[in-house]
Amino acid sequence: MLEVFLQTIPFFALIGVGYGAGKTGFFTEEATAYLTKFVFYFALSAMIFRFSANLTLRELIDTRFISAYLWGSGFVYGIALAIAYLRGLGTEEASVEAQCAVIGNTGFLGVPMLALLLGEAAIGPVMMVLAMDLIVFGSLIVILITGGRDGRMSVAVLGTVGMGLLKNPMIMSMALGLLCSGLEIPIPGPVNDFVGILGGAATPGALFAIGASLASKSAERMFVAGWLSFCKLILHPLFVAFAALYLFPVDPFPAAVMIACASLPVAGNIYILAQHYGVAPHRVSASILISTAISVLTVPLVIAWITQLY
Repeated sequence: MLEVFLQTIPFFALIGVGYGAGKTGFFTEEATAYLTKFVFYFALSAMIFRFSANLTLRELIDTRFISAYLWGSGFVYGIALAIAYLRGLGTEEASVEAQCAVIGNTGFLGVPMLALLLGEAAIGPVMMVLAMDLIVFGSLIVILITGGRDGRMSVAVLGTVGMGLLKNPMIMSMALGLLCSGLEIPIPGPVNDFVGILGGAATPGALFAIGASLASKSAERMFVAGWLSFCKLILHPLFVAFAALYLFPVDPFPAAVMIACASLPVAGNIYILAQHYGVAPHRVSASILISTAISVLTVPLVIAWITQLY
């Protein structure tokens, strides 16, 4: 356990450095926004493209893996929705809380950290989790919020979802990489070096950006944020583990990676969505802050456990 904790310290230390830079004002909110854009549109996209270009669809499309993750995540999503409805919340707020309960920071934290901690073999499973988070749950929250406001589903909503997916650089870079891999298009040496150098900025840039963005987050609505953090850090990996190990038995190593992904703290892009739609941004902000702080202890515990599975 101590060894795993020491291995994760550099990653969370980078988040801490970013938090300190943001909290002291050395790194302004505007600077954080531009760094996040750089990581999201350039560095992380380059890393994902390079990873995807070395994978095949056969490595990614595992029906048991997909079923286990969607079942485990869907179960926790349902619990969060039910509790929100019991508290008298409407569909819009309930869907945002449910999103916090199951969507972890796989892009900015999971891709760079798990690839280094668990090895390159972890890349395929991490990318599959990222794809499901973006395509399935990323679409679901938009459908629930817009459908809840309009009182019905419409073609326009589906069009909005589709355009959102097409404009997401992580999805597009993953698709382009898999296309190059599937068609066996060789990546020229200079291009490979270029995406390698650019992608190398993703890990420190993403972790610093996470910390700097947390500096502007508030810790209001602590009780609800604590409940959502419990869902994300405890219930989500627990139910995903149950699905991956018992309901839809997945091979040990991919199952371990899936559980590690489920243990990650609440994703920052949920706050962007909450702000965009004007639905519970402070609640989401507090959940991101609290879950990230607690994950310094919980993520190493989960990783120490899953390494015994394979």
